[in-house]
Amino acid sequence: MAEIIANSLRFHVQRLPRADTGGEAGARVVFLHGLVVDNLSSFYCTLAVPAARAGHDVVLYDLRGHGRTERPASGYDTATAVRDLTALLGALGLDEHPVHLVGNSFGGTLALHTALARPDLVAGLILIEAPLSGPWIENMLDTLSVAALDLEGSQVPRELASLGARKAARLTATADELLNRTTLIDDIAAGRPFAARDFARVRCPVLAVCGEHSELAAGARELARHAPDCTVRVVPGLGHDVLQGGTAELQRAVLDRLAEAVRRQPEAVTV
Repeated sequence: MAEIIANSLRFHVQRLPRADTGGEAGARVVFLHGLVVDNLSSFYCTLAVPAARAGHDVVLYDLRGHGRTERPASGYDTATAVRDLTALLGALGLDEHPVHLVGNSFGGTLALHTALARPDLVAGLILIEAPLSGPWIENMLDTLSVAALDLEGSQVPRELASLGARKAARLTATADELLNRTTLIDDIAAGRPFAARDFARVRCPVLAVCGEHSELAAGARELARHAPDCTVRVVPGLGHDVLQGGTAELQRAVLDRLAEAVRRQPEAVTV
């Protein structure tokens, strides 16, 4: 575990030792998790460790206010999140060559925003169940607002702790802090959805993975219609639970894409 100061904030960062595969060096890969109850641990066994074992240089971090990262009262808009990420890459010495961003749910949205704002830093995108188009902002706000009301003044974290469910208690307490004591909901409300013109500006290769029954699949297909190089992979039988419910297939898709990137652009991804 490491604490890195970036954009005037203390971030919890994990950088995994990559395996020596005896061949060419792997890709630099940064994992971006989802909102509120999520943190870097959701990637650890599902994708991060397998990627490191395949020889890739893997970085995970808890987003602003999440997990073990510092939780300020404000700064939860996507522009600030992009600045957080770019500053973190600089602090880690990873801003000299483009990196591959793997984002789950809102982490995928952040990854795409980063590719648009700083195309020089992004070699490729892997977006897992990312909200990209349609009324996703309104839907997310509805969900978060209901959760905020349920948690305000709730004794659930204390009750979970008393029952020995420390992890659940910690996640619930974090959600309460984020939703009721920061500007997260207001900052998301102030954002705007992506448009076709945004998708058309994406210059790096994109792999968009979504569940067969996910309401976000339409956004992935719209991205593929407009982005110059985007592949959509649909996981049968799943909805918005691809990371946990379709781990094996997702691992294959991610590792195949990273291996392909190393073959195609070795000068950009060597470590």
